[in-house]
Amino acid sequence: MKGIKRSLTEEYLYLDFSHQIEGCIFPLHTSVTLLLLSYCDCKIFKVCLVLTRESTDVSLLSQDIETEIISRQELPPLVQNCCLPAVVGRPGTFCRAGLAVVLRHIIQKSYEADPSKKEILELLGFKKTCLKACAEVSQWTRLCELTIPLAIENFLKESSDQCPHIPAEILQLEKKLSEPVRVHNDDKLRRQKLKQQKAAKAGPSFSREKTKSKVHRQETSEEMDSFSESLELKVAFSKLSVQEEPVTSNREPSYIRKAKASDLPPLEHVFAEGLFFTLADIVLLPCVHHFLLIICKKLSEKLAEFPLLAAWYRRIQEVPRVKSAASQCGIHFFHLPELLTSDEQHPNLIEAPGVEEQNDPSFIGGPRPTMTKLMEEGINVVFSPHPHPTWTLDWNSLPAAVSPKEGKMSSDRALRKQQQLNNLVYVVTNQAKAGDRIVDFCSGGGHVGIVLAHMLPLCRIILIENKELSLIRAKKRSDELGLCNIWFIQANMEYFIGTFNIGVALHACGVATDMVIEHCVRARASFVTCPCCYGFIQNTSKFKFPKSEQFKKTLSYKEHMILCRFADQTAVQLPPQRRLIGKQCMCLVDLDRARAAEEHAYSVQVISMEPESCSPKNNMIVGVPI
Repeated sequence: MKGIKRSLTEEYLYLDFSHQIEGCIFPLHTSVTLLLLSYCDCKIFKVCLVLTRESTDVSLLSQDIETEIISRQELPPLVQNCCLPAVVGRPGTFCRAGLAVVLRHIIQKSYEADPSKKEILELLGFKKTCLKACAEVSQWTRLCELTIPLAIENFLKESSDQCPHIPAEILQLEKKLSEPVRVHNDDKLRRQKLKQQKAAKAGPSFSREKTKSKVHRQETSEEMDSFSESLELKVAFSKLSVQEEPVTSNREPSYIRKAKASDLPPLEHVFAEGLFFTLADIVLLPCVHHFLLIICKKLSEKLAEFPLLAAWYRRIQEVPRVKSAASQCGIHFFHLPELLTSDEQHPNLIEAPGVEEQNDPSFIGGPRPTMTKLMEEGINVVFSPHPHPTWTLDWNSLPAAVSPKEGKMSSDRALRKQQQLNNLVYVVTNQAKAGDRIVDFCSGGGHVGIVLAHMLPLCRIILIENKELSLIRAKKRSDELGLCNIWFIQANMEYFIGTFNIGVALHACGVATDMVIEHCVRARASFVTCPCCYGFIQNTSKFKFPKSEQFKKTLSYKEHMILCRFADQTAVQLPPQRRLIGKQCMCLVDLDRARAAEEHAYSVQVISMEPESCSPKNNMIVGVPI
């Protein structure tokens, strides 16, 4: 155990520090991280508060966690390329950045340091997936990790000198808490709730009919006393208690067993994600606390609009160790007035139908009408010629750890992966210059980045990947090769803020390809991307499709989605004609992406990889700033 703790203390946790309000440190990401450290009683990180402005007054710091104050210039070189919070260990080549990634890492390391603290691991939720999905694809992660903290910080700024507006994100959270809970094995819990509701309606007369002895009367009395406590609360707090309630083996009555699923009562929220206390509750606590504090001080009449949020705030104080952990971080709970319940829905919670969902009377389904429409506007399926279709790396002369065969895949798949890499590596190596920074976005196990690091020793290669295990495998291969020009960042793309010259992505899924291109355009960097999972493309908070002005004038969102859905039909087992249509749709979707980049002064080509059999998703989009 001592050996584990000694290695863990070598990790440094870097947090932004801008100011304090009543002892609570801002920005809220920092407050959230310190709250989790306190809750886990975690002492295995060296915590550094990074000043966001020179005039910050640090004399009022009253945190129980030992911290060091540093400037942005004192950050390790790798961390300077990331948004905080960030964790980096020695020798400083592997960094974890972004709130969700860092918090999940703190939980894992706290549990490893003391495996008896199983309640800490429970924060990761069912199958350890709480806030695991990256914010680019998960609306819930984005709400907790990004939009709510930012909205509350803006709300607090407004409240200092004027009457603030209620953030839309808080209204969204209140609506989220009103939705039925979906949990593993919820059918069983909903049947238990139905039984509880039936018994409660029957009342004492039901109890007397069912009891025949003094012992039974006592048991029934205790059961009736518990009716005032909802099933959800009992389930939630039995998990938080030291000793869980024993599971009863009594068979349910037939009317409960035979009840249709549609007739079962829904489960209600106890905590943010459902019945159980998770990391999401830790993240939301500082945000909701400061929001409710301002509401009670300046807009008390508005409190009635947030009954579920207020109930959550009261309930979270009952969780063991939460009050003490919050107090150590400058969060002091206050009493909320009781609210009168109302069944009326707040007008701001009623969602308007999306524009893309409205009926379009001129819409004709299928890919052919859509492609015909584009052809009439002069937009045809045309690929740019491949710059060197026969070029290949000499894989036999390369070290074994460079080959994708080291990534534990079949020989056939490894061969196709080598063919894919031949295409990307040729384009990148012909663009790269000594001293360039090349970012492998969505790097996975590092197949692209490791080859580039080996082939371009005078360039800095940066691998960015959200999945921890994939990046750890990539680092292991890099260590075997002794590469010293490679960095690893476990983070969402949004948290990488460094400068770079070339961005590359092999099979970035859905809108991830669009995020890579956008990142490169902002940095005025060249890009070489191979898209994948066209069927997952859809409008998001960041992207609206079609993207280019030329395609927008011709296609509706629904017509563009037809192209995306059919672009996924290129699998080898499909009929040749179906695959041909799929390939044409792929080209058109990528031409829209190319035209959008050209609007930002880029020269862009859509190229088919050689051989085409290397992958059903065999397009390359190559862009160079003009």
